[in-house]
Amino acid sequence: MTENITPNEHERLRTLEAQVQVLAQAVRALAEGLEQIPSEDTDREKQASRGARLAHELLLSQGL
Repeated sequence: MTENITPNEHERLRTLEAQVQVLAQAVRALAEGLEQIPSEDTDREKQASRGARLAHELLLSQGL
């Protein structure tokens, strides 16, 4: 199946895969920022802000 992919399609597929990986990292950063860990006494607002900022920076770094 991959033998029928043109170089342009191959590059588009590579770009799409990279964007999906960045989106997954951004979602992970958001989830970790919102995660409540009972054993840790952290400032929830700061933790959420940090996760949101990291997610935003990841998306910006990829032009998303």
